[in-house]
Amino acid sequence: MTESTRRRLTDRQAYTVRRLTDAAVEELRESGYDGLTVRNVAKHAGVAPATAYTYFASKNHLITEVFWRRLSSLGPVPPSDDPKADRVVTVLREIALLVSDEPALAAACTTAMLGTDPDVQELRLRIGVAVHHRLRDALGTDASPQVLAALELVYAGALVQAGMGYISYAAIAGQLADVARLIVR
Repeated sequence: MTESTRRRLTDRQAYTVRRLTDAAVEELRESGYDGLTVRNVAKHAGVAPATAYTYFASKNHLITEVFWRRLSSLGPVPPSDDPKADRVVTVLREIALLVSDEPALAAACTTAMLGTDPDVQELRLRIGVAVHHRLRDALGTDASPQVLAALELVYAGALVQAGMGYISYAAIAGQLADVARLIVR
């Protein structure tokens, strides 16, 4: 993905944004959400702070961009003859596991995605649309709008529970699978 929330990017700009998003993950590992600043990420990436702020309005914007890039890097939901419930479980599992191997990033994502700045709101909308489309594709052409809405709510609720520390991102994958099977039956 070479397009930032704020504008279309040249190859050089895309490279800078990628360095910043990679550095953000490293900074989260070292400093956690509370210790992360756009200024520190810029320093870690070897970029001037003013340049970093050209691309990211806030640390929440930067962290949400990391999640968006991981989500948008997933390939399309492949056609399959598998049962509908299995296809939905696969989609929910891959989304839930996007950040599960990075506990600091996982915790930061929930907080960041609830941010109120316009760039975060735009990314949150993109993320919601992408999740909607992935679930719709997994359900197939005869998808019930109510089933799709229920799955989206279950996913959002799981993210909030993980963000609050009630359950790990790795564990929500299994719980999402159980609930999805109940809903899709």
